[in-house]
Amino acid sequence: MVVEMKWEENIRKVVPYVAGEQPNKPGMIKLNTNECPYPPAPGVEKLAATLDCNALRLYPDSNTTPLVNVLAEYYHVKPEQVFVGVGSDDVLSMAFMTFFNSGKPILFPDVTYSFYDVWADLYRIPYQTCPLDENWHIRPDDYRQPNGGIIFPNPNAPTGILESTEMIEEIIAANRDVIVIVDEAYVDFGGTSVLPLLEKYDNLLVVQTFSKSRAMAGMRIGFCIGSEKLIRYLNDVKFSFNSYTMNYPAQVLGVEAVRDDAYFKSTTAKIVVTRERVKEELKELGFSFPDSMTNFIFATHEKIPAKQIFQALREADIYVRHWDKPRISEYLRITVGTDEQMDKLVSFLKNYVEKNC
Repeated sequence: MVVEMKWEENIRKVVPYVAGEQPNKPGMIKLNTNECPYPPAPGVEKLAATLDCNALRLYPDSNTTPLVNVLAEYYHVKPEQVFVGVGSDDVLSMAFMTFFNSGKPILFPDVTYSFYDVWADLYRIPYQTCPLDENWHIRPDDYRQPNGGIIFPNPNAPTGILESTEMIEEIIAANRDVIVIVDEAYVDFGGTSVLPLLEKYDNLLVVQTFSKSRAMAGMRIGFCIGSEKLIRYLNDVKFSFNSYTMNYPAQVLGVEAVRDDAYFKSTTAKIVVTRERVKEELKELGFSFPDSMTNFIFATHEKIPAKQIFQALREADIYVRHWDKPRISEYLRITVGTDEQMDKLVSFLKNYVEKNC
């Protein structure tokens, strides 16, 4: 029998977020963590090779000024409306800590990014999940109850569903007394950002990331845009927590990534074309899925259990994501890779389905 030590009574215990598996095998096909299959912009690579290493002995700009400024210019907002963090997870975590303190439960969907309940537990924030409907859509009436804040991704993860701007505005307008966070990690793959709603709603915070569409998951750059007052409150918490959150290389390389807009749009367009082609090929093999507007497909097979397919793919060094959770245990989340990677995936699935159906 394990005896709990007395000092453990005062330790904060949480069930941590479980990230996608990070294998490192020659020839593997890694489609489980929604990384971009293409390299960062050419200017990023060029600048990375010439970074001033002497600058590493100094503390980085705690205000991330160059990156804030280039993002403000790109999204047509004031620099005072931009907050930058170490990946969108850092931004979201800071937002939970800053804005969700009323004691009332915050609201988010039952099938969504699985870090939300982890942060809620970590910061002792009560929460309530609102079930998506049978077609994986948010039901706006569920968000008309008393709450301490609202958060959801758009497009959603892991379903890939994009909600309309009109529906999102309905939720924001009905909850003017709390902060509503729209997590737009995947918006660049065919979605429509709700950033224009910032002109009407000072309680809206829009979060985005460089990890997916800008091919910089390894740099850990995320940001949010909101009213000047919201960003000021976020910075107050950041500077009470850690002044130097983003390192020097991430700041300067992030600026270069934003500047090459043509490459950014070309890369996301290639991923969208591949996604739409693979959707049709998966349909022919007996898979069905919501109409993804992200860089992944959330697929289930009509006859073969998802876990069985997941394990077979893994044995073939093709990695996708599977959750053994209510409502989604029969689905696989498949990141859209290069055309070559997706051809190999589809070829494997074709042979596997033929043998098992």
